[in-house]
Amino acid sequence: MIKILIGIVSGIVSGTGMGGGTILIFMLTVVCNIDQHIAQATNLIFFIPTSIMAIIVNLKNKNINLKLGIYIAIFGILGAIIGANIAIYTDVNVLKKYFGGFLVIIVFHEIYSIFKEYKNEKNDNNILKKEKED
Repeated sequence: MIKILIGIVSGIVSGTGMGGGTILIFMLTVVCNIDQHIAQATNLIFFIPTSIMAIIVNLKNKNINLKLGIYIAIFGILGAIIGANIAIYTDVNVLKKYFGGFLVIIVFHEIYSIFKEYKNEKNDNNILKKEKED
């Protein structure tokens, strides 16, 4: 049952474009106690159908810059080949530390984004108040 829930949550997050694989890898290693290498490889299999479905939905809604997407995909494939070879030869404990560091960076980025959005909304509200007063 827990694996089904992990799949559903990861799929929902992946469908929103936020990287469900990050949650999937974390849940597989922490909750299911699966080796980091296996979790990351499992994420790659998970990524194929979920990304295809997200692409179909976003193509229908005209949310994709196809030219840019193809360009990024070509170089992303090259990066994936390099990254997979690095991961294969990296010790599991070191890989876990790198992944943990990556998650910390994501957390700080998200906190910064939320703070920045809050600050912009506050400034927008102040501008609207001043316009109403004039």
